[in-house]
Amino acid sequence: MTELPAATQRVVVAGAAMGIAVDPRVFPEGTKTSADAAAAIGCEVSQIVKSLVFVVDDRPVIALLRGDQRLDTARLASAVGGSVARRATLDEARQATGYAPGGTPPFGHTRPLTVLADEGLRLHDELWAAAGTPTTVFPIGLDDLIRAAGARWAVVAEGP
Repeated sequence: MTELPAATQRVVVAGAAMGIAVDPRVFPEGTKTSADAAAAIGCEVSQIVKSLVFVVDDRPVIALLRGDQRLDTARLASAVGGSVARRATLDEARQATGYAPGGTPPFGHTRPLTVLADEGLRLHDELWAAAGTPTTVFPIGLDDLIRAAGARWAVVAEGP
């Protein structure tokens, strides 16, 4: 595990603590966007899990969405009982999760956070998530993802 970036090693350790074997894949060309990740992995964009850090009122929240979805900020705010949601700044995201944006994993954050999983994730049983850096990802089953992230289901993506 020493050849992996320190942030990815933290994701591996966090997964192991929950009984999940995180098997990171490194893509030096980058997996920062959902399209980049899907192309590198060879999967559908909808199999990519985006871990988006937003601030609802004054507290950070993570929204897990499919790679082909966009977040609806009004739905997110409502789902957590808040009034206004906005994308976290790069510093806010890093402080809340311990990871740089573009590599934020769905779990293993430096502090407990509210995590919502959009219902659209149910489209696939096997998903791919960021493993702590913009160049590392890992496969994860839907049930393990929800359990490890401590996520609750909600409709937070744009659309019907």
